[in-house]
Amino acid sequence: MDAAESRKTVRVTIFNQVYSVATAGDPEDTIQAAQEVDELMSSIARRGGNLDSTRTAVLACLHLADKLRDSETKLSALRESVDQRSRSLASLLNQLDAELEPVTPKAE
Repeated sequence: MDAAESRKTVRVTIFNQVYSVATAGDPEDTIQAAQEVDELMSSIARRGGNLDSTRTAVLACLHLADKLRDSETKLSALRESVDQRSRSLASLLNQLDAELEPVTPKAE
């Protein structure tokens, strides 16, 4: 089965517009993502007053891009922390292994 055959189409509504979206993943994930975008755009529109849908969408994209950048920064820091701890644990294990090596008796 190729990628096109495994795609499913779901209908979602974002900011009073209906879209048919093809997804290779779980359709429920796509529906939930669309609901979150709809809620974000509605919230921006309420706070922004007289914004047209394009400006509302751009502001929503900026908000999501900021969240993505923040998440990527946190993920990078977490990866670095895990790498440092892994190197530290490997060093400790090497030290322990060296201390536990059986001592061979010296020939007399």
